[in-house]
Amino acid sequence: MRNLLVQSAGVLALAAALVHGVLAETKIFPRIRIEPERLRLLLRLVWQCSTVAWIALAVLLIAAPSFGSDEARQWVIAVSVVTFGLAAMGNAWATRGRHFGWVALTVVVGLAATGFNP
Repeated sequence: MRNLLVQSAGVLALAAALVHGVLAETKIFPRIRIEPERLRLLLRLVWQCSTVAWIALAVLLIAAPSFGSDEARQWVIAVSVVTFGLAAMGNAWATRGRHFGWVALTVVVGLAATGFNP
Protein backbone atom coordinates (compact mmCIF):
# COMPACT_ATOMS: atom_id res chain seq x y z
CA MET A 1 0.00 0.00 0.00
CA ARG A 2 2.83 2.42 0.83
CA ASN A 3 4.32 1.82 -2.61
CA LEU A 4 1.04 2.73 -4.24
CA LEU A 5 0.89 5.95 -2.22
CA VAL A 6 4.44 6.87 -3.25
CA GLN A 7 3.58 6.23 -6.89
CA SER A 8 0.40 8.30 -6.48
CA ALA A 9 2.56 11.13 -5.17
CA GLY A 10 4.64 10.83 -8.33
CA VAL A 11 1.59 10.93 -10.60
CA LEU A 12 0.19 13.98 -8.79
CA ALA A 13 3.61 15.67 -8.87
CA LEU A 14 3.83 15.00 -12.61
CA ALA A 15 0.40 16.56 -13.14
CA ALA A 16 1.33 19.57 -10.99
CA ALA A 17 4.57 20.06 -12.92
CA LEU A 18 2.80 19.93 -16.27
CA VAL A 19 0.13 22.38 -15.11
CA HIS A 20 2.90 24.63 -13.74
CA GLY A 21 4.65 24.72 -17.10
CA VAL A 22 1.55 25.08 -19.27
CA LEU A 23 -0.05 27.82 -17.16
CA ALA A 24 3.18 29.80 -17.22
CA GLU A 25 3.34 29.72 -21.00
CA THR A 26 -0.38 30.31 -21.63
CA LYS A 27 -1.48 32.61 -18.79
CA ILE A 28 1.49 34.29 -17.13
CA PHE A 29 4.19 35.09 -19.67
CA PRO A 30 1.86 36.36 -22.43
CA ARG A 31 0.49 38.99 -20.00
CA ILE A 32 3.63 40.39 -18.42
CA ARG A 33 6.13 42.89 -19.75
CA ILE A 34 9.77 42.34 -18.89
CA GLU A 35 12.55 44.43 -20.35
CA PRO A 36 15.08 43.78 -21.72
CA GLU A 37 13.86 40.85 -23.79
CA ARG A 38 16.78 38.61 -22.84
CA LEU A 39 15.81 39.00 -19.17
CA ARG A 40 12.32 37.82 -20.11
CA LEU A 41 13.85 34.78 -21.80
CA LEU A 42 16.01 34.09 -18.76
CA LEU A 43 12.98 34.21 -16.43
CA ARG A 44 11.06 31.83 -18.69
CA LEU A 45 13.97 29.40 -18.74
CA VAL A 46 14.40 29.52 -14.96
CA TRP A 47 10.65 28.98 -14.49
CA GLN A 48 10.70 25.97 -16.81
CA CYS A 49 13.79 24.56 -15.09
CA SER A 50 11.65 24.05 -12.01
CA THR A 51 9.05 22.35 -14.19
CA VAL A 52 11.66 19.95 -15.56
CA ALA A 53 13.07 19.29 -12.08
CA TRP A 54 9.58 18.49 -10.74
CA ILE A 55 8.97 16.13 -13.67
CA ALA A 56 12.26 14.34 -12.94
CA LEU A 57 11.39 13.95 -9.25
CA ALA A 58 7.89 12.78 -10.17
CA VAL A 59 9.30 10.08 -12.44
CA LEU A 60 11.68 9.00 -9.69
CA LEU A 61 8.79 8.77 -7.21
CA ILE A 62 6.83 6.63 -9.65
CA ALA A 63 9.82 4.35 -10.13
CA ALA A 64 10.98 4.35 -6.47
CA PRO A 65 9.08 1.22 -5.37
CA SER A 66 10.88 -0.83 -8.01
CA PHE A 67 14.37 0.26 -6.95
CA GLY A 68 16.60 -2.58 -5.85
CA SER A 69 18.14 -0.38 -3.18
CA ASP A 70 16.05 0.65 -0.20
CA GLU A 71 18.58 3.41 0.52
CA ALA A 72 18.12 4.90 -2.96
CA ARG A 73 14.34 4.73 -2.53
CA GLN A 74 14.56 6.56 0.80
CA TRP A 75 16.79 9.27 -0.67
CA VAL A 76 14.39 9.86 -3.57
CA ILE A 77 11.49 10.17 -1.15
CA ALA A 78 13.41 12.45 1.23
CA VAL A 79 14.60 14.77 -1.54
CA SER A 80 11.09 14.87 -3.01
CA VAL A 81 9.52 15.72 0.35
CA VAL A 82 11.98 18.57 0.90
CA THR A 83 11.72 19.91 -2.67
CA PHE A 84 7.94 19.79 -2.97
CA GLY A 85 7.54 20.93 0.64
CA LEU A 86 9.60 24.06 0.05
CA ALA A 87 7.75 24.70 -3.21
CA ALA A 88 4.40 24.38 -1.40
CA MET A 89 5.49 26.78 1.35
CA GLY A 90 6.84 29.28 -1.18
CA ASN A 91 3.66 29.11 -3.24
CA ALA A 92 1.42 29.54 -0.18
CA TRP A 93 3.47 32.48 1.06
CA ALA A 94 3.82 34.25 -2.29
CA THR A 95 0.14 33.90 -3.20
CA ARG A 96 -1.12 34.30 0.39
CA GLY A 97 -2.80 30.93 0.02
CA ARG A 98 -5.00 31.99 -2.90
CA HIS A 99 -3.46 29.61 -5.43
CA PHE A 100 -4.28 25.89 -5.58
CA GLY A 101 -0.67 24.88 -6.23
CA TRP A 102 0.39 24.76 -2.60
CA VAL A 103 -2.46 22.38 -1.78
CA ALA A 104 -1.51 19.97 -4.56
CA LEU A 105 2.15 20.04 -3.56
CA THR A 106 1.27 19.50 0.09
CA VAL A 107 -0.69 16.39 -0.90
CA VAL A 108 2.36 15.21 -2.88
CA VAL A 109 4.50 15.66 0.25
CA GLY A 110 2.03 13.75 2.40
CA LEU A 111 1.72 10.84 -0.04
CA ALA A 112 5.47 10.62 -0.58
CA ALA A 113 6.17 10.77 3.15
CA THR A 114 4.10 7.62 3.70
CA GLY A 115 6.84 5.70 1.92
CA PHE A 116 9.64 7.04 4.09
CA ASN A 117 10.99 4.36 6.41
CA PRO A 118 14.04 5.57 8.37
